[in-house]
Amino acid sequence: MATLGLSDTEKAAVEAFRRDVVDPSRTSLVIVDFWAEWCGPCKQLTPVIEKVCADYAAKGVKLVKVNVDENGFIASQFRVQSIPTVYAVFQGQPVADLSQARTEGQFKQYLDQLLAQLPIESDEKALQQEVAPLIAMGEEMLAGGEHERALSIFSQIAEMDPDNAEVISGQARALIALGQLDEAEALIASLSPDVAKHPAIDQARAAIALKREARPMADLSDLEAKVAADPDDHQARFDLAAGLMGNGDRDGAADMLLESVRRDRAWNDGAARAQLVKIFEAVGLEDPWVAAQRRKLSQILFA
Repeated sequence: MATLGLSDTEKAAVEAFRRDVVDPSRTSLVIVDFWAEWCGPCKQLTPVIEKVCADYAAKGVKLVKVNVDENGFIASQFRVQSIPTVYAVFQGQPVADLSQARTEGQFKQYLDQLLAQLPIESDEKALQQEVAPLIAMGEEMLAGGEHERALSIFSQIAEMDPDNAEVISGQARALIALGQLDEAEALIASLSPDVAKHPAIDQARAAIALKREARPMADLSDLEAKVAADPDDHQARFDLAAGLMGNGDRDGAADMLLESVRRDRAWNDGAARAQLVKIFEAVGLEDPWVAAQRRKLSQILFA
């Protein structure tokens, strides 16, 4: 905003706006709320905006309130015709009009969209960049069977980023691998609703359920003989898959279940396919092994 020809009051308002809004917006998303003391809707909206912006502060969101009675010049520059009017400002420019948002959910939806599109700098983003390689290390340890080390790594990351769903999932899956199912369930049960609904936590829940159902068997020869004698004995094949999975042979378990689906996908209300899906969720839907098995399943289902 140019200040040539402005009064001292207007120049002061412009300088304050530059300090409070324009400069912070170079790296943050600044929410500018135009309001007035006499505005009833403003009073209803204020607690919602303040709560959401406080919740999103670590994501790089900052709230600035502009009283239109005291800052008429600034309001005129934004062509504010009614209040409440709410703008999102980034790098000195309005990037979105949030005036239509009235609920906490609506504001969060708008902010999530903007934060996904703009190169906002934030403490949360910096932390994510710091912990990402550590999470990858923990997952590598977990995949390699070094469960104690994986648990130690994930536990250390959790001290840095306690609400990270991927870290909590890694902790839980390490506990499961170590046979500490009760501890894993207690960890999942302690989560806030927002963290608990993350897909990574669904993976941990599926791993717990699968481990609860697992029945390690030292001798699978009887089941193998039953399947060999009658390839359509789906219960024997299903039990054999459970035994293989319990013994840590997920390839063998998947092969048994895929063959059951191929022979009779409707058996026992689709139990073989449902068990495959449970295994996929426990391993992780983005895992290359799961991708390969899902391709096999699709070939069977759509052949």
